[in-house]
Amino acid sequence: MPNFLLKRWYGYRTVWAFLLLLVLTAFVTAYNWPLGLIALCLVFAVVLLMLQAELKFRRELAEYTSTLSYRVGSIEGEVTNRLPFGLLLYDSDRMVEWHNRQVGQLFGLETAVGLPLAELLPGLPPLTRDKKDGSREPLSLVRAEIEVESETYDIRVYPEERLVYLQKMTEMAELRERYEKESLAIGILLLDNLDEAFQGMDDQQRTLTIARATSLINSWARQYDVYLRRLSSERYMMLLNQASLDKLENSRFVILDEVREATSDLKVPMTLSIGLACGSDKISELGALAQSSLDMALGRGGDQAAVKVGQRLSFYGGRSNAVEKRTRVRARVIAHALRDLMKRSDRVLIMGHQNPDMDVIGAAIGMLKAADKLDVEAGIVLDGDNPSIVKMMERIRTDVTLADRFVSPEEALTLMTERTLLVVVDTHKQSLTIEPKLVQRAKQVVVIDHHRRSEEFINDAVIVYLEPYASSASELVTELLQYIHDNMTLTPLEATTLLAGITMDTKHFTLHTGSRTFEAAGFLRRSGADTVLVQRVLKEDLGEYISKAEIIKHARVVMGGVAIAVTDEGRQFPQLLIAQAADTLLNMTDVNASFVIGSRPDGLTAISARSFGKINVQVVMERLGGGGHLTNAAVQLDIPPREAEKKLLAVLEDIEKEEGLFE
Repeated sequence: MPNFLLKRWYGYRTVWAFLLLLVLTAFVTAYNWPLGLIALCLVFAVVLLMLQAELKFRRELAEYTSTLSYRVGSIEGEVTNRLPFGLLLYDSDRMVEWHNRQVGQLFGLETAVGLPLAELLPGLPPLTRDKKDGSREPLSLVRAEIEVESETYDIRVYPEERLVYLQKMTEMAELRERYEKESLAIGILLLDNLDEAFQGMDDQQRTLTIARATSLINSWARQYDVYLRRLSSERYMMLLNQASLDKLENSRFVILDEVREATSDLKVPMTLSIGLACGSDKISELGALAQSSLDMALGRGGDQAAVKVGQRLSFYGGRSNAVEKRTRVRARVIAHALRDLMKRSDRVLIMGHQNPDMDVIGAAIGMLKAADKLDVEAGIVLDGDNPSIVKMMERIRTDVTLADRFVSPEEALTLMTERTLLVVVDTHKQSLTIEPKLVQRAKQVVVIDHHRRSEEFINDAVIVYLEPYASSASELVTELLQYIHDNMTLTPLEATTLLAGITMDTKHFTLHTGSRTFEAAGFLRRSGADTVLVQRVLKEDLGEYISKAEIIKHARVVMGGVAIAVTDEGRQFPQLLIAQAADTLLNMTDVNASFVIGSRPDGLTAISARSFGKINVQVVMERLGGGGHLTNAAVQLDIPPREAEKKLLAVLEDIEKEEGLFE
């Protein structure tokens, strides 16, 4: 600001000073009028001088403002053209009206005036949004990053002013992309069934077999620029960057198939499990995430890779059944830990998944027996009966020792204390339990499940006994009972309930069974399990059988062995009936996998999936938001059955393109 503006004295204080002078002059005149007249003349002289100074100031200010406006106007265009970023205006039709010189230089144009904005800046996001009344209004600011002819631009649009700022940032984008590609990823590779594959081999055969697998793994690591460090005979550490990880994901981890096929001549082919993590700046956190990913892969049955990148968790492989473990050491350790937990608890509450089946009831009765043997008060959380358990529940309620051991979810919440132990059976997802609030409130949670581990998991559980090789939760509980107490004796009804759970989940010992399954069944039979009662409670109703036949008659076979049945519009079927229809459909000739889609009474559309192992139906259902086993999975969708069929077919086609549908 010029000095004359800084030195100028103006304001109300000047006016008050003149008024004060006039008052003083009046007082002087009253006492001595000649002197007062002289003073008055002096006051008028001062006022005149001030007026002349004010007029001069205004003339100078007008001249300065005029000069400044001329200077600004003369350089305004040059300054706009010399801006380090592009600037353009567009009209209501989104045609370029004006732009500075930088826009022409960025796009190699003499002028862009008259070009449509969409042609000059392809990929620009919408500049307006819908209002509640159906009309559209401009956004206050739209920011985007677009590519035009291999160049990257940062765009800022102010739709209300129809003004666009754009700046070239190709180098920054390339630097960011390079940083992302070079970000560190850590992985753990595990030969997950080495003990089972080496059974019956001598030292020389073991050495040759491990050398064969190691050679394949090392060649694979070199091909994809992975640093591999062997930590033990079965465990490797992997170091790689994001670019190599992207290549591995695009290849869908072919090493899984290569190692399995190379050792297919063994009685039990060798399989790999891989856990990888990327997306964190802390190496310690990456290591923990890699181990967590490996645990996830193992919990889903092994023979697969789990990749954690930021919030994304992806799975690859998982095309073979989990190998049954031959040692009972783990079962004994879990049983002893569970026994100690029960003894320290004031009460044990046992809970399964929503719409409980025979496996939930069997496993819950088994855990109830364990608590009774340890003299700990216990109860089973149950929210009413359903068709799959009603016959068994009628029989249980005739037993005086079991009839009053069931509690409602509301009652269980009132019984919960800090010392209460919650045992969750046949599920590991909190959202699927009968009362998720119990899981939140419980200080001690035990999970016993046989389903392949999914992304949702009760992570704060004290004990997790998750074995995908097992046929059922009832089988796992039966094994635990034999180690929890030295003198474990079951009543015939308790043994029958456990056997019914195993029988239902194995489809009468035809699917997903191993030697441990038959050993558990043998123990239950020796304990007095009634096989006739099992058959009686699992009998089908004639009406349900007819309904199941009506579902199956709509089945069609696609993609060389995939049977899909969709129920009629407007008809609703229980979840159990939809699952039974999928089981029946799987037994048809030339059917390798079955999918039954139907509406449930609650309005949701259910998809039950079954296979003999050639197709991993768990992966298929997970892509739709569900989960389950390699051979047994399901999902519930809030869309009509025909739309669900379209989504299912799209997922099957994607899997066929990516890695092939059949193993």
